[in-house]
Amino acid sequence: MKRHKYFYGDHPSQWGELFIPEPAANGSRATRPQGVVVVIHGGYWRSQYGAELGEPLARDLAAHGMIAWNLEYRRAGNGGGWPQTFEDVLAGIDHLREVAPDHNLNLDKVVALGHSAGGHLAVWAAGRSKLSQISAADADRQMHRNDDGKAVQITGVVSQSGVLSLAQAEKLNLSNGAVFNLMGGSSERYPQRHKYADPMNLLPLPVPVYVVHGTEDRDVPMSLSETFVHTANRQGGQAHLLKVPGDHFALIDPRATAYKKCREIVLSLLA
Repeated sequence: MKRHKYFYGDHPSQWGELFIPEPAANGSRATRPQGVVVVIHGGYWRSQYGAELGEPLARDLAAHGMIAWNLEYRRAGNGGGWPQTFEDVLAGIDHLREVAPDHNLNLDKVVALGHSAGGHLAVWAAGRSKLSQISAADADRQMHRNDDGKAVQITGVVSQSGVLSLAQAEKLNLSNGAVFNLMGGSSERYPQRHKYADPMNLLPLPVPVYVVHGTEDRDVPMSLSETFVHTANRQGGQAHLLKVPGDHFALIDPRATAYKKCREIVLSLLA
């Protein structure tokens, strides 16, 4: 496979790496899946966890014929948090439009694959068309949304034990205040920014969402995925819950059955 690194901003964490499968032996790409998979890593939005978590997934996807965009972004502790982390995810996805001509990318199908905090960001990004309906009045500036027709639209999402409800995650104090750390304060102090950043407030999403959760996960409770899927479907969305064997990290282990199920779903979304 080939890999190409591109920066979408001036900060050292504003980059993505494109993993491209080798051409078929006969030079034909006709049987290859069309589109791009955006891999968004987790780590509870903290700076000590980076795109190295997503690289094995991007490599595996490319090994199975898919083009993967392993996205890095600013996290809390290295210039990220509210609103920079959210701006970076949208800008990083949109940067595919800039690199598409270099690699003849088909952006009609763009699937986001996000683990843990990355699952939150993937689902949130899929609802970007609804962000204008929510005021982020307490932000220093309006969130980057790229409403000029150049936005790259997510067409499907696979959430891997995603933190899909910020309100629940804050209430449960997951990972010792991770939501407080990401948002720069509590929902009591900053209700609008929390509302803006919570994918629960963007339901129903206009794309299918497959919510995959490990039955032995001790890092992100299954209840977050269950609540999201129940609420999404009640509001007319297309959400599917799949419970798979394994802990939180089995979902990002290319050798694990849990991850292989995620890969299978991604492939189906690109079909």
